[in-house]
This record gives sequence, C-alpha cells and structure tokens, in this order.
Amino acid sequence: MHPSSSCLPQARPFFPAIELFVKAGSDGESIGNCPFSQRLFMILWLKGVIFNVTTVDLKRYPKLAPKHPESNSAGNDVFAKFSAFIKNPRKDANENLEKSLLKALKKLDNYLNSPLPDEIDAYSTEEIPASSRKFLDGDELTLADCNLLPKLHIIKVVAKKYRNFHFPPEMTGISRYLKNAYARDEFTNTCPADQEIEYAYLDVAKRMK
Repeated sequence: MHPSSSCLPQARPFFPAIELFVKAGSDGESIGNCPFSQRLFMILWLKGVIFNVTTVDLKRYPKLAPKHPESNSAGNDVFAKFSAFIKNPRKDANENLEKSLLKALKKLDNYLNSPLPDEIDAYSTEEIPASSRKFLDGDELTLADCNLLPKLHIIKVVAKKYRNFHFPPEMTGISRYLKNAYARDEFTNTCPADQEIEYAYLDVAKRMK
C-alpha cells in the first residue's frame, strides 16, 4: 500500500532572496527619485524576478565618509610599495624595495600619530601630544579604513610569511591602528584566515635569487 501523496513532503521551488535597496523619498519611506534604482527595478520586474524592495532614508543612514579629506589618501601608496617588494625576485634589489616600503609605512604612521584638527585645543599653550585616535579619521571606522585596513592586514601577513618582514615596533601609530581594527567585529568577521591570504600569494611572492 502506497502512502497518499498528501503524506509526502512537497517539493517547493527555490527562489534566491533578492533585495533591492532604493533611495527613500522625502517622507523617508516611499520610493525616492533615483533613475538608476528605477532602471534596475524595471528590469527585474520585466524579467519576472521575485524580489523585495527596501527604501533607505539617506538622511538617517550612517555617514561613512571621513570628515578630513587627508584620511582618504593616507597610506594610499603603501600597497603599491608592498607589491613591488613582494614580487621582486632579485636579492640585490630587495634592500631598496624594503626601504621604499618602510618609507611609505612611516608616512602612514606619522599621519596616524599626528593629531587631527578636532583633537587640538586652539587655546592651549601646552605642547600638542601625539594623537590617540583609533582609526584614520577618528574613533569610528570610515570608508577610508574600509579601503586601507584589508590591504594593511595583507601586507602584515604576506610580508611576514614570505620575507620575514615585520612592521617596526616603533611605528606606534600603525600598531595602535591595527590593534583597534582587530577589536572590531566589522573587520575581524569579514577578514579571511591568514592561511587563505598566504595561499593567494603563493605564486605572487617571488623567490629571490
């Protein structure tokens, strides 16, 4: 005797969950004026795709842009210097490339240790102390950190593995910066394991001759 079909689990079609986030209108809830979002909205609808629409009130959205423009460019040459250093196969060129990387790192370290304008008391006659801020632009993560921190972590892992290179301990700004980053879930929970980073550079890091 076969069980009735009603007793069998029913196969359910699988549809990937697609969320379309669009700019909210002036009331903070309705769809706002954004031709790019509307274009995508129309295409998905015409294709018969099942999706949800979520409006985002940009006035209440956390602002991730740094307040100080200099934070966007801080450390922007570090990764290029690291790439030249790690890809170099010649022993006679290694020292100069390492010095070039250290120079770029020192420039970043100086920025991290230099007080930002809002850390300076304009009316104080005391000597300006070194900055104690956690990140590039202050005590909160910004887009500048999202750009730099993953690269800086790669440099730390790969240079140690393939060149026995460590960030100098006297670069206290970089040390403080990374320590604060590792204390944030937004960074550690999105960061690949060191072994994955090392594996990705297995054929990139050249053996020196």
